[in-house]
Amino acid sequence: MPEKQRPLIAVTRGSPLALTQTRQVLAECRALFPEWQFEYAIVKTTGDKLQKASMAQPNPALPKGLFTKELEIALLEGRADLAIHSLKDLPTELPDGLELGAVPLRADPRDVLIYRSRRGAAAASGNAGEAASGNGPARRWFAPGLTLAQLPEGATLATSSTRRREQLLAVRPDLRVVEIRGNVGTRLQKLLQNAELDGTLLAAAGLGRLGYRIGADGSLSLRPAGEAGAASDWIVQPEFHVSLLPVEEMLPCVGQAALGIEIRSDDPRMRSVCERLTHFETRQCVVAERAFLRAMGGGCQSPVAAYAEAVDGGLRLRAVSFRDGPAKSAALNGPMDAPEALGQSMAGRLR
Repeated sequence: MPEKQRPLIAVTRGSPLALTQTRQVLAECRALFPEWQFEYAIVKTTGDKLQKASMAQPNPALPKGLFTKELEIALLEGRADLAIHSLKDLPTELPDGLELGAVPLRADPRDVLIYRSRRGAAAASGNAGEAASGNGPARRWFAPGLTLAQLPEGATLATSSTRRREQLLAVRPDLRVVEIRGNVGTRLQKLLQNAELDGTLLAAAGLGRLGYRIGADGSLSLRPAGEAGAASDWIVQPEFHVSLLPVEEMLPCVGQAALGIEIRSDDPRMRSVCERLTHFETRQCVVAERAFLRAMGGGCQSPVAAYAEAVDGGLRLRAVSFRDGPAKSAALNGPMDAPEALGQSMAGRLR
């Protein structure tokens, strides 16, 4: 078979989100290069095997790249041509011989607060109400539009992110923040069934890629499996309401909502693919964020957050760090063509 006709193999994790992202990227690849074949293979990573490991208090003895190492080995051994990552999971230092080949257009970078709703019920007092839950604690429900400031005193939120936890406690030190693991569906079930939980935080981009839609009224709908989904076809999830959190209130983690396509540095065929997949402004933004994280010496579970966006032809980078004492935050502007320098400058400001 001629080299041009050899299928290009993408490796991915087997989670629903990872598979959805991979299929979306490969669909774009096939549209751009209809003469080439693109396939994918699932690889189980160390992070996938450690289902009971704490992400909020990670073991320092665990290796970096919990969700990427095995994918990178497949690349280096020639068993794959590209690895498709949630960029927030990709370490800022890549193995020799590999590089970040492409960063497609970023999705919505914001976090969302998801909380229980009792469909058709009116709030008994303010924005919150309670419903009996057998002999256990009362299961609280909330009206749409709930903000972090409106949560009841001592409310319990679930997240495994140190970045989210620290930002929550910085504005609401009375909150109780507990750890949660599992994919989106599992977390929503835990929220629904566990009366002690009042809400959970997730990434808007992950919800969108999995077929969920957030309505202007705070409703949550799910696209029927395998369908394009006309407006009338979406299935409302009446048990939940959703509030989008502005980045000014909850800064995203580095690379949130962006995908990273990792390739071998000596692969010209994949370079040509990546040139077509990359969104220039998104790439410059995440390079600035990753340069900041690398200079801070942290990984994806480090208690720091950063978000860069294109503004007036340049970059604006906002960041916060909860390392070594009280929170430190800053915002810096820089030229579009010098994202590394901007990220390093921000780290110098916050260290």
